Amino acid sequence: MANSAQAKKRARQAVKRRERNVSARSMFRTYVKKVVSAIEAGDKATAEAAYKAAIPVIDSTCNKGLIHKNKAARHKSRLNTRIRAMA
Repeated sequence: MANSAQAKKRARQAVKRRERNVSARSMFRTYVKKVVSAIEAGDKATAEAAYKAAIPVIDSTCNKGLIHKNKAARHKSRLNTRIRAMA
């Protein structure tokens, strides 16, 4: 357990930061799942709209350091490829 005032403050900050990170990571996953579910449903218009909404979320998650930039690029590329492959 934290004993010094500095360590107590760092513990408080870590809790706040963790909550913020968990929320942002969850939002990232939710937006990706919305695109995937629209693709699986076969609705191209909805998939494209969900993809457009997901791009800023993926980018902001990357910019905050929660995911690596290559992972963000990989997600965007794979989702876009799946949307373009739809009839």
